[in-house]
Amino acid sequence: MANVIVSLKIMPESPQADWSSIKKKATRLIEEFGGAVGREKLENIAFGLQALTLTFVMSEALGSTEKLEESISRISGVQSVEVTDVRRAIG
Repeated sequence: MANVIVSLKIMPESPQADWSSIKKKATRLIEEFGGAVGREKLENIAFGLQALTLTFVMSEALGSTEKLEESISRISGVQSVEVTDVRRAIG
């Protein structure tokens, strides 16, 4: 099985979201799931609202990220979690 690169977009409940705490908890959940976060990016959306995108590598054998998305969406301050990109790693 190959590795896949997954990008998750995390939307907060409000512009006052504690991104440090959300990022730390989401990263821990990704690592427990079997992934390794390689990149993180805060993106301005509108009116002070920002989204956090975490890009990580995981084994294709782990299957769907649905349970991981559900776990991250239960973090305090998170409104939604969406997989925005999945690519097979080459090399």
